[in-house]
Parts: sequence; C-alpha cells; structure tokens
Amino acid sequence: MFNLSTRAEQLAAFDRLLTIMDELRAQCPWDKKQTTESLRHLTIEETFELSDAILEGNPEEVKKEVGDLLLHLVFYSKIGSEQGHYDIRSVIDSLCEKLIRRHPHIYGDTVADDEEAVKQNWEKIKLTEKGNTSVLGGVPKSLPALIKAMRIQEKARGVGFDWEEPEQVWEKVEEELGEFHAEFNAAEGKEIDREKAAGEFGDLLFSLINYARFIDINPEEALERTNLKFISRFQYLEQAAKAAGKNLSDMTLAEMDVYWEEAKRSTK
Repeated sequence: MFNLSTRAEQLAAFDRLLTIMDELRAQCPWDKKQTTESLRHLTIEETFELSDAILEGNPEEVKKEVGDLLLHLVFYSKIGSEQGHYDIRSVIDSLCEKLIRRHPHIYGDTVADDEEAVKQNWEKIKLTEKGNTSVLGGVPKSLPALIKAMRIQEKARGVGFDWEEPEQVWEKVEEELGEFHAEFNAAEGKEIDREKAAGEFGDLLFSLINYARFIDINPEEALERTNLKFISRFQYLEQAAKAAGKNLSDMTLAEMDVYWEEAKRSTK
C-alpha cells in the first residue's frame, strides 16, 4: 500500500525538482539549448504516452508519465523566467486565481448542485474571461477532429444548445446513416461524388459522437480501445500463421478468418 506523503514532503519534493531544473539548464548541453518551440512536439508526445498508460491501467506507468509531463511544465516555466515573461510562481498563482474564479459555487455565493451546472458556469465564465465572441472560440484548432467534435458539442451544451433526450440524438444518427447509405451505397456500383460523400460521412460521425457523449461514452477512448483490440487480434493472426509456416499475403480471406476467430476467442 502506497503511503501518502505530507504537504511538507510534497513541497520539499517540488523544491528539489526546481533545483534540478536550474542545474540542468545551467550545466547540461541539451537542456541549455531547448526553447518552448523545441519542447512543443516532445510535450505532445509525452501527453500521448500518458494517455497510453491511463488506457493500459498501469499506475506505475501513469506515475512515470505524469512526472515526465510535470518536467515539461517546469521547463517551460524556467524558460519563461529567463525571458522575463513568467516563472513557476506566477504560473501557479494564475492557475489558482482561475480555479477560484471559475468555481463561484465553492468560493462565492453561486449555487451549482450538480455536474452539469458546474460545466455551464465554467463555460460562461470562460467566455467573459477571454473576450471571445463565440462560445466555440476556445476550442484549439489543432485538436484531432474526433476530440474537437466532442469539445464543440460540450461547449454548445454549456450554453443550453443541445438535444434534450438520448432518443432524439439516436434518431439523428439513424437519419444521417440512412441519408449516407441511400446516396452512397457502394453495392450499387454507382460513381460516388467523393467530396459530397465525405461531407455526409462527417455528419454521420458527428452525430455518433454526439450520441456517445449523451450516454457518457468518451468516443476517443472507445475508438482507441477498439484499435488496441484489433492490433492484438491481428498480431495473433500473424503469429499463428507464421507458426503454421504460412504467409499472410499468400492466404485466402477464409483461411485468415480461421485464425481471426481463434483470436476473438482468446482476447476480448
């Protein structure tokens, strides 16, 4: 059983990290060369590695990846202090002030009895803070499309623009699926307008993501779990074929299906 540390021990550990960061920045040839721009892609990579560890349900890996990400945040703060823009104290102070400001039901007299009310307050306050003219202005442009769709829908819901019941959303899914199938049925052998098909398919995906959100499923996480499941089963297929002295490229689909069904029985 892990023993939780005291606040004093936590502060001492953070102070140690800051000291090490100072030493590395001053003495290490690699650390001395880094800029916010050079760290950016590495930070993105670390974020995805943390995501992988979370999906794998491995606490030790999560701990390691959280540490790697924390290092990057401290690194950015160190560079900011050198440039006279901000330091770790101002970063933390700014964060604390934002958390207090966006939780008026805790630090003020606003009433928010459930999670939905908290989310709506958060989005309304965020809109006034940043001076955005659109509720959707805070959605990062570089987000992957699937995650962006979910965030767009969440933000619209935050100001009351949303379906009322899951059944209504599912009806929209069926409507979009029907329209897509009717116009772009590959079995009919008709030439397909690719641009229009892509637009209709996008509408279908958007409605499916909306329904997933309504029934509290994270579509990004769900799709990634399916990706991992497919990888596991396909690799089983590869290994089984190799063990039988066969090459996948020389096998028929029916032959491969035999191993695929074995993989399904051995994995979930």
